[in-house]
Amino acid sequence: MAFQLSPGVNVSEIDLTNVVPAVSSSIGAFAGQFSWGPANKRILVDSENNLVARFGKPTDENFTAFFSVANFLAYTNNIRIVRAIDNLNTVNATAIADYLDLSTLTASTISASKNIIFTQNVANYVAHGDIFTVNGSSYTANTVSGNTVVTVSAAAASANALSVSLPGTKLSIANEDDYEINFPLGTLTKFGSFYARYPGDLGNSLTIAVCSQASDFATWDYKAQFDSAPGTSIKSKGEDDEMHIIVIDTDGKFSGEKDTILEKFAHVSKAGDSVTDDGSPNYYATVIENTSKYIYVADHLQGSTNWGQSSFGVTFDSLSNYEVKLSGGVNAAPSTGDIVTSYDLFSNPDEVDISLIITGAANATIVNSVLDIAFQRRDCVAFVSPLRADAVEVVDVDAIVAYRTALTPSTSYSVMDSAWKYQFDKYNNKYRYVPLNADIAGLCARTDNIRDPWWSPAGFNRGQILNAIKLSWNPTKAQRDELYKNGVNPVCAFPGEGIVLYGDKTMQAKPSAFDRINVRRLFIVLEKSIAIAAKYSLFEFNDQFTRAQFVSMVEPFLRDVKGRRGIYDYKVICDETNNTPEVIDTNRFIGDIYIKPARSINFIQLNFVAVRTGVDFSEIAGKF
Repeated sequence: MAFQLSPGVNVSEIDLTNVVPAVSSSIGAFAGQFSWGPANKRILVDSENNLVARFGKPTDENFTAFFSVANFLAYTNNIRIVRAIDNLNTVNATAIADYLDLSTLTASTISASKNIIFTQNVANYVAHGDIFTVNGSSYTANTVSGNTVVTVSAAAASANALSVSLPGTKLSIANEDDYEINFPLGTLTKFGSFYARYPGDLGNSLTIAVCSQASDFATWDYKAQFDSAPGTSIKSKGEDDEMHIIVIDTDGKFSGEKDTILEKFAHVSKAGDSVTDDGSPNYYATVIENTSKYIYVADHLQGSTNWGQSSFGVTFDSLSNYEVKLSGGVNAAPSTGDIVTSYDLFSNPDEVDISLIITGAANATIVNSVLDIAFQRRDCVAFVSPLRADAVEVVDVDAIVAYRTALTPSTSYSVMDSAWKYQFDKYNNKYRYVPLNADIAGLCARTDNIRDPWWSPAGFNRGQILNAIKLSWNPTKAQRDELYKNGVNPVCAFPGEGIVLYGDKTMQAKPSAFDRINVRRLFIVLEKSIAIAAKYSLFEFNDQFTRAQFVSMVEPFLRDVKGRRGIYDYKVICDETNNTPEVIDTNRFIGDIYIKPARSINFIQLNFVAVRTGVDFSEIAGKF
């Protein structure tokens, strides 16, 4: 304690109650293609309903990704998802057409200097250097005195009629962070008044309608959805600041039924400083940014000159009823590189805590990158299935084994199964083949919940696969033998028993205790828990007190694991025998923890011996 410089009473509190904490061993991780939702960002999902709400329903293009996540969630309730997108070609739906009248372009004429001069408002949507197409030929746009000018050829200049097309406009906003940093209100005037919150063609289903003046409320198509006409809010220091906004699922892509009302924003304000009675923001752009699940505001409606200003002394512009259907959204399939980049968001254990990485229907390049992430982190396990071509289209055991052998590295931090399952897609009323690796990861998570991570997830007690109509193939005994000796866990259908994971090997080629799932996951839990606890010894003195404190912290934890059948025995050494003067002088601290892991039963031998009536069993027991 510090020395006191004058008389007084000093009270100190010293905490010597350090314990080894429990750690989660059931957090899933997955990256893949979805039709909606934030991209390039880790998102926690806890149920299939939540999955649909955040990332959309399955489609013919992404059903393996969707059901890999949904199947995992059938066993547990904790997975982090990264939506992978083609960042260049996956585009948000926008309202660009509500500002730009294309007819004014086709009616333009060419000046004597072979220039097409477009009006000022076109410059709001076209950047210097953009490419126009005029009568089938491409020309680069320039900006002169605020106007957009395209200098065309003599052939185009002599043409009687012009056919002009604007350059393609692509807006790709990956997630909320991307929006806040790069696309705040007022920076996207070229995209009209509203745009879809996330990239993808699902946004093309959205229609936004606005009523900004009381006089038009009676004729508004959506007046029945609101209690009264917009007017002046109670706390406004101006006039006519209120407006109603409604979001409709016109094509039914979100709700499953056309023209479903998705969101309503009643009596929101045009004033940038507007607040509600409880002090929360009521400025319409802020309300939509903070609470909408479907849209952002790109710019104020055309014709509004004072929206967004402070309310003091302002009579806000009231415009005719406005309605626009978003368009132009594209959901381009992510490349292998895009998905690898998305999985990289799980690579740093200091940033994100995960335990079970699902690969879905990934190709070998993606799978190898995921295996490397698990191997480098050393606190999680990756799960892999065979390629569809080898396990569904044509069953080829040799090809499955060859695929397993080709994957690198050969490590205890990964697990491979043997098949795909056939399941019902209730969202599209059809059956699908889906890889089983998410189910195997799910079995591990369910085992954590009903037992502990060091119990095997395989067998008839804990290895039952859910939501499966049938397997893509059911291996025979000879095929199971071939798979298992090569580190592929058979999944089998047994009459009256269902579909069962019938092996618990990791993908480690070297025979050792770590070639079993339960042993690998046991050590992940032990290492992770004790490492977290050991951090609190950093920067303390390497003396007998600190070493004894470390031992007294670790031994009760291992005693508990032993009592829960995770280990047969243990020993903790942290004293002067391993913390020698040389170790102390180099500012290191060593704790040696010896573990005898519990082993799962993989082989059962039952011997039935028939003997004569007069034989004493003690004479022959143990001799066969």
